[in-house]
Amino acid sequence: MRVIVCGAGRVGVGIASRLSRENNEVTVIDQSKDLIRKVAERLDVRGLVGNGAYPQTLEAAGAAEADMLIAVTYSDEVNMIACQIAHSLFNLPTKIARVRAQGYLDPKYSDIFSRNHLPIDVIISPEREVSEAIIQRMSTPGAFEIKSFAEDRIWAVGVKLREDCAIINTPLRQVAELFPDLKITIVSIRRNEKMWRAHAEDELSAGDLIHFIADRQDVQRALEIMGAAAKQARRVVIIGGGNIGLFVAKGLEKLGSMKIRLIEADRKRSEFVAEELERTIVLQGDGLDRAILREAGVADAETVVAVTDNDQVNVLASVVAKREGSRHSMALINDPDYGPISEAVGVDRFIDPRATTISTILQHIRRGRIKGVYSLFDGAAELIDAVALETSPLVNKPLREAQLPEGVMVGAVIRDGEVQMPTGDTVIKAGDRIVLMAMRENVKDVEQMFRVSIEYF
Repeated sequence: MRVIVCGAGRVGVGIASRLSRENNEVTVIDQSKDLIRKVAERLDVRGLVGNGAYPQTLEAAGAAEADMLIAVTYSDEVNMIACQIAHSLFNLPTKIARVRAQGYLDPKYSDIFSRNHLPIDVIISPEREVSEAIIQRMSTPGAFEIKSFAEDRIWAVGVKLREDCAIINTPLRQVAELFPDLKITIVSIRRNEKMWRAHAEDELSAGDLIHFIADRQDVQRALEIMGAAAKQARRVVIIGGGNIGLFVAKGLEKLGSMKIRLIEADRKRSEFVAEELERTIVLQGDGLDRAILREAGVADAETVVAVTDNDQVNVLASVVAKREGSRHSMALINDPDYGPISEAVGVDRFIDPRATTISTILQHIRRGRIKGVYSLFDGAAELIDAVALETSPLVNKPLREAQLPEGVMVGAVIRDGEVQMPTGDTVIKAGDRIVLMAMRENVKDVEQMFRVSIEYF
């Protein structure tokens, strides 16, 4: 596949890296010579200095022969115009644009992105997606990562195992026997920076980072068994009143009787946010100021969420809030190098918007009947939600005979509206919805399993 990526920022480089590893022909465009030089040195991609919205730049990038344009520059307008030029002059099939300004995303203006106006096939809104990820993680605080699939019927959950976990030092085969009615499948294990597909004879250890796929209804019980259950917060303090902070507050207001306080440094922005929210108390001040944190009731808060546009402020505010009495903290981290640092200084969870955006883009890049994708540990593996077609090699045979690649594990199957946990005897049927985990080297194999071949028509 030939792909043009406009923008050599963190997201652009991240998606270019992922695609180039999979032997796609990738061209990265950016106006910064330094960024393009670094990309060309680090990755097996072609770099081009220029403005992605200019016809001559897209022509030089090979837009006439390209299969996809991914516009993720820092300018919404450049991203949108790049898609328009790619469509009008080069008839490029698939166009994806990142759009941050919420004014463009108001539902009453949705027709602007139709084929007859601004022909963009997929709009990526990082702020909204990150906000949804934060809200979902807050709903299940015992997990470090959560992603829902199949219209929220199936959840993939990441958990760090503690010493008091009831299932450590027990083969996974026995875990399944101990809890036969529990609809979960442990699909991956990460230990000492090494990740692998879970096997029946594997034994879990304290400190392991595992991912399991489960019927949503069984997630809470699974977390209790693993010693990772925690009550949903009833008192929350949000530090940062930008789009993410505002969206998180609005989402939490919908959950019910939660007490929410929001701290925003800019006076005009704090006044705007206060008008937009119904039950949230907005305080104008510095999120690092202990007096402001105390006024916001941080000592009684179960969770503090720091979502300013400054990574250092988010990490420090989270640490200060915990020292003032908050039970848990969550920080927005744009620079991946700050992730491990934040955990080392006591931040309980961190959100990487780059990873969230890349996962959303991958969902539209993956070929075949793939409905959803979520990237794990910077691309070490992917969770994939797909529909089995009649032509799939998985169909009409027991899974143990399906010759799945070593790095692929089916986690759950939905058939006739019912969630089933697969075994070696499970026979996949055409139309089944499947959620699975694939290691990086096996993602292409999964695409082939769910491809639409000519026999289907």
